[in-house]
Amino acid sequence: MLKELKTEKLPIKLWLDDIEDGALEQAKNLANHPYAFKHIALMPDCHQGFGMPIGGVLATKEVIIPNAVGVDIGCGMCAVQTNIEEIPRDKLKQILSDIRMLIPLGFKHHKTQQAEELMPSGYNLDKMPVIRREYDSARRQIGTLGGGNHFIEIQQSNDNKIWIMVHSGSRNLGKQVADYYNRMAVDLNEKMKSPVPKSVQLAYLHLDSEQGIQYFNEMNYCVDFALANRKLMMERIVSVFQDHYKASVKFAPIINIAHNYASKEQHFGREVIIHRKGATKADKKTTGIIPGSQGTNSYIVKGKGNKDSFESCSHGAGRVMGRKEAIRSLDLKKEINYLNEKGIIHSIRNANDLEEASSAYKNIDEVMKNQQDLVDVLVELKPLAVIKG
Repeated sequence: MLKELKTEKLPIKLWLDDIEDGALEQAKNLANHPYAFKHIALMPDCHQGFGMPIGGVLATKEVIIPNAVGVDIGCGMCAVQTNIEEIPRDKLKQILSDIRMLIPLGFKHHKTQQAEELMPSGYNLDKMPVIRREYDSARRQIGTLGGGNHFIEIQQSNDNKIWIMVHSGSRNLGKQVADYYNRMAVDLNEKMKSPVPKSVQLAYLHLDSEQGIQYFNEMNYCVDFALANRKLMMERIVSVFQDHYKASVKFAPIINIAHNYASKEQHFGREVIIHRKGATKADKKTTGIIPGSQGTNSYIVKGKGNKDSFESCSHGAGRVMGRKEAIRSLDLKKEINYLNEKGIIHSIRNANDLEEASSAYKNIDEVMKNQQDLVDVLVELKPLAVIKG
């Protein structure tokens, strides 16, 4: 932890020196929330979001806050190590082309519904109105990447192993659940005359209420759907590698970590709801993934179980500028040259792609330095090729 602010009802603990005004204001709103517990933790990739800053960790008593989870419920990372030690550039390009044939990108979905057994099981869909409504559409979304900062990346580790990494979430299913219950929370808070101003976008649902129970269950379904989505993409990417390398290629077990969810956990002597919005779990049992940008390194990490961060760490590098600002202010030729000089097969083609340029993100080396008390680095990964939505 780099510093602590004690100007609000609860302390704000920061793992970064420079925080934008908007993100700090949101953190103060969290610290003054009547159901917030103990303190607010801000990870080193923290930046402004909706209601709650991305890279924020919030513990609450008795309530759950849909906007503190966000719209891409269960978004996260999967990574797999192979036994391959190098890929010729021509073969790498062909692998990328084959992946694009199997995995819809951006707003694209599958033309047909995917097998029902790929969907999460063990839930009573009759008690999940949004999941039930969106279920058939979700069967066309599973195994698709999405847009924004979602990616498929081929990487090489510091011990010369080729890795596959996928970043994606719950697609439109998660957004529908998030929007439905946030609207419900806003309406209920207005009716009960909540002390939380509507303008701070932190409307809540009581955990023991019918609405709170429904949201918690539908949110967990979305977390499981997001994992199923990443797993299906990973299986299809693995099949491409198998086509190119036959029996010679081997794959280690998949590593998975989510970064937009809420869970019941024990912290500081009581059960609370931990909201991780753009933050990942980093207890001593957890192997995590912290990606950089498409031009910088990513990391496989082991959590240290730091109590002050509610056993959490950053989910990536974090944005240093908004998407529109990046498109408006960054130099396209300069960003392309930077990636070309590194030999990365990248996804920067035109001005609109600048929203995902390396310069739009914080320095991952500084982010990792700021959370040395949260995680240990197990593997360092450099990007070789990137597919963006």
